[in-house]
Amino acid sequence: MAEIEQRTTSHNPRTLQALAHPLRIQLITALREYGPATASQLAARLGESSGATSYHLRQLAAHGFIEEASERSTGRERWWKATHRGTRTDNIEDFMHHPDPAVRGALGLFIHETAHTHAQELSAWLHTMHEWPEAWNRSWDLSNFTLRITPDQARELEGKIHDLIESYREMEEGDPSEDVALRIHVHAFPHTSE
Repeated sequence: MAEIEQRTTSHNPRTLQALAHPLRIQLITALREYGPATASQLAARLGESSGATSYHLRQLAAHGFIEEASERSTGRERWWKATHRGTRTDNIEDFMHHPDPAVRGALGLFIHETAHTHAQELSAWLHTMHEWPEAWNRSWDLSNFTLRITPDQARELEGKIHDLIESYREMEEGDPSEDVALRIHVHAFPHTSE
């Protein structure tokens, strides 16, 4: 898989609205995880029509989430690749209180679709964990913690978690498309103890 130059991209109202579609989120996730692909290959992987994947790939490209993998493309096949390894929404409060209801709606869709994807991925792992090698069955985690900290401390903690995860990128070896990928979901949210 070609190296993805940038680690993450941040959202603005325009890009968030462009990404806030279930199929687009699936497409960008597949390109990041499995590497460059054509609309037809992605359609087969995701159970969609190639017309639908082609349209949504063009929309993702128009907003900079993906680009043509020109080194693989031919006159008959157009290959696409992700331009970023991940997406962060650091300024989420700007979207939650945005004056445009379409932006607020896009945020809601994006957040719920991401949470749904996380639940599907975890469920798939739990159903297949017995099929994995012993080394991987000793290397996974399903934990939860409750901390009584301030919002500022929570943001600091989230930043440290993200920095730690990014520090492991330098340890990645080989062709990621051929290796097992470790999926990490980070959920941190306030919870009443009543």
